[in-house]
Amino acid sequence: MTRPLLLASASPRRRELLAQLGLQFTVAPVGIDESPRPGEAPAALVSRLSRAKAEVALAAADPQQWVLGADTVVAVGQEILGKPGNGAAAAAMLRRLSGRGHTVYTGLHLARRNHSGHGRTVRTRVRMRVIEDSEISAYVATGEPLGKAGAYAIQGRAAAFVRCIAGSYSNVVGLPLFELDAMLRGLPDPPGRFSTPRTP
Repeated sequence: MTRPLLLASASPRRRELLAQLGLQFTVAPVGIDESPRPGEAPAALVSRLSRAKAEVALAAADPQQWVLGADTVVAVGQEILGKPGNGAAAAAMLRRLSGRGHTVYTGLHLARRNHSGHGRTVRTRVRMRVIEDSEISAYVATGEPLGKAGAYAIQGRAAAFVRCIAGSYSNVVGLPLFELDAMLRGLPDPPGRFSTPRTP
């Protein structure tokens, strides 16, 4: 008997993306310290946090249920840009991204009790056009940048700032679907799917 996937995240964007795959899933948000360790590289950070989220959520999972932990960060070089807590921090991040390239990293970790688990890190390169200060102020005023890694939502108004990307678009939104689907198909007894995708 296949069981629904357990998503260890409160992100509405991740729920929407999972629904696109037609997956049966439930949600169990977890709270962990997401602070980078001194000198920790972006790829290492998302790998560690996605695994930690999955392992915490296992306590709420059925023994035969797969749990998905995910974490996304934006980085300029090795400088990690987290989620801004206020408008001033969001504006500073957007000025940092203006007119240059950056990388979006997402760590994925699938775990089940008494199983070693599966992890993967996905990278997407994004290049922004120059964003005028007046545009940054107007964008920050919408509230959209708050709580978003790197202070922008590519699926929202910030789409107008993005010149090009190289890699997974859904990764920038928060969940790389191609890579996740490949991981799920490789599992023993993978989570169930609906015959047609639907939003839970």
